[in-house]
Amino acid sequence: MVANCEQVWQEISNYIEGEVSPELRAAMEAHIRDCQRCTAVLDGTRNIVHVYADDRLIELPAGFSARWQRKLAESMPSPRGTAFGWLIAVAALALVSGSFALTGFGSPALTALRSHHAEPGIGVPPEMMVEIATDGKTFHVPGCKYLHKHEGEVRLLAASEAIREGYVPCVRCLRQYLNR
Repeated sequence: MVANCEQVWQEISNYIEGEVSPELRAAMEAHIRDCQRCTAVLDGTRNIVHVYADDRLIELPAGFSARWQRKLAESMPSPRGTAFGWLIAVAALALVSGSFALTGFGSPALTALRSHHAEPGIGVPPEMMVEIATDGKTFHVPGCKYLHKHEGEVRLLAASEAIREGYVPCVRCLRQYLNR
């Protein structure tokens, strides 16, 4: 039989008290001779047994227990936070809840600053033919001098199709169809 560290640790008390089988005792002794950790566990366990088995009591000085308890209480972390910690937590909560409240309200000032180019057309005849630059964002009446001919091509299509593709009316040549 061969013993490993786990078996030695499980049976160490029984080994010290002589309550293991002879073959287990031999296997444990062989293992303890070769294993420094198990030798240390055996020595430590023997020391603990000897300390607790000693009939002599050690007399503690008067007031030792109270001083010891006070020292332990001083070294323990406080279960409650400090006033500064609570103040920081409340400020953080107010900041977070305030930012959520502000994002929930639409600011009229921000709406007024929105570009006129982003306004959808109102009452644009769907069959009206308009021109768009494929790299632009607005549609124009044919021949509008404000049609920017960038690198893209210019196409002619119905206003309803231009709106469906995401184009908006030009603020200059289609001003009558904007909500102003």
